[in-house]
Amino acid sequence: MIDNNIFHNKKVAFHTLGCKLNFAETSAIGKKMTEEGFVKARAGEQADVCVINTCSVTDTADRKCRQAINRLNRLHPNAIMVVTGCYAQLKPDEISKIEGVDLVLGANEKFSILEYLRDADEQKPAEIHTTKINQIREFEPSCSRDDRTRYFLKVQDGCDYYCTYCTIPFARGRSRSASVARTVEMAREAIAAGAKEIVLTGVNIGDFGVHTNENFFDLIKAFDAIEDDIRFRISSIEPNLLTDEIIEYVVNSKHIMPHFHIPLQSGTNEVLKMMRRKYDRELFAHKVQKIKSLMPHAFIGVDVIVGVRGETDELFEESCRFIDSLDISQLHVFTYSERAGTKMLEIEQNTPVAERKRRSDILHLLSDKKTKAFYESQKGKSYPVLWESRHNGENMVGFTNNYVKIERPYDKDRVNTVEMVTLGQWNEEKSALLTANSVC
Repeated sequence: MIDNNIFHNKKVAFHTLGCKLNFAETSAIGKKMTEEGFVKARAGEQADVCVINTCSVTDTADRKCRQAINRLNRLHPNAIMVVTGCYAQLKPDEISKIEGVDLVLGANEKFSILEYLRDADEQKPAEIHTTKINQIREFEPSCSRDDRTRYFLKVQDGCDYYCTYCTIPFARGRSRSASVARTVEMAREAIAAGAKEIVLTGVNIGDFGVHTNENFFDLIKAFDAIEDDIRFRISSIEPNLLTDEIIEYVVNSKHIMPHFHIPLQSGTNEVLKMMRRKYDRELFAHKVQKIKSLMPHAFIGVDVIVGVRGETDELFEESCRFIDSLDISQLHVFTYSERAGTKMLEIEQNTPVAERKRRSDILHLLSDKKTKAFYESQKGKSYPVLWESRHNGENMVGFTNNYVKIERPYDKDRVNTVEMVTLGQWNEEKSALLTANSVC
């Protein structure tokens, strides 16, 4: 048993699966635990507690979570095993039966982990603590740093949309967020800790402030008023919530980067309607055209799901033609996976798994073509680049303000610094541009 008298110097190991939002939340949980005396277990050390923050966006994600639990149980057989995250909220009974699991904490309980650890007992069956998802109203802000230079700031959680293919509203609850003032305070804390770039994360960040009489545009303007030298990126925003007002503001923004990630999901209105998305493809095309007319150099990433129920061969081909017509930079392709409890299962026409993979392969090739064309269009231009610590062989990696990945020979003095450079030749093997030269 662990109680509040023996938290001091107890070792904890963390494992996070899924989205950047999960990583930000794991960081917040870790901060609470270290403040109470826990220390992070180093490689090869036996942990007293293992915390696994799970994802459940697909069946594959569920499987990876189970594999991670089993692996950590083998590595840390005497540790108290705590499983939280979306998989824990959706399928707590299933997780509780996995060997080695001691605590299953739902979406509302994960940030109270210390309270549950004080009463944890490895000799008893796994305990489940979850709140009904429709009763969750609290928002817990969090921020994490990745192993490069970026920080990920959670600005919003939950979703009110209930798309027919998606379980996120059942795993994370209704849309909620902190105030603009509190969110800006979190950003300032990250800047004080050394952040040069902050990515805004959430489930549906464009819905920020929906219950607090504020909105996402208010947040953008507040971030832009910060005096420090900092870059902000909008991670993913629904096309119906990416207002023309926001796009026009980014054009002359000091801190908001010309980089957009917009989920499309399908290029046909028929499938969008089956998905219960809140826009049509004409609105999506307008957003892309609006961005490119004002910021021709802007990077636009797009999410697409292939193989959903009801997507015939003809609809997929139509979707491909529409996507190919868009002036975008990259696709993030997801293969549809049946999720229990979703309305999509009520559609009789199903797409065989092999056909889903074929469609995914087609769109990945289209993405490669789009990315190379965008990168080629950027050659010879000069942009500020934030250099990262990671290497590609002897080269270090950085990203321009408009999210072009570039390389140069490694120089540790440049890590986490911003430098104006001219972009050189395309390196197809590394999917990056090389620096032509530094211009200042």
